[in-house]
Amino acid sequence: MVNWRKTETITKGIASHRRLAIIDLLKEKPELSVEEISKTLKLNFNNTSGHINKLMVAGLIMKRHDGNFVRHKLTNRGQSILKFLLAL
Repeated sequence: MVNWRKTETITKGIASHRRLAIIDLLKEKPELSVEEISKTLKLNFNNTSGHINKLMVAGLIMKRHDGNFVRHKLTNRGQSILKFLLAL
């Protein structure tokens, strides 16, 4: 049986053009910090952080600690969903 709650969480994770822009950026430039993402996309730092959190909850991106920085990159699920969305 399909876990519709999990599907709902993933769907909510991509339910914003800002979050879609973030995963598209991470496809091109993996391992970016929140600051780098917000500057590149010209978004507010706090809003960017919130979008990244929703993408992590959906399992679309993951984080890696690198000294004082936290780097973000797409998960396999995130890559698959981005590929699907680009095909639309």
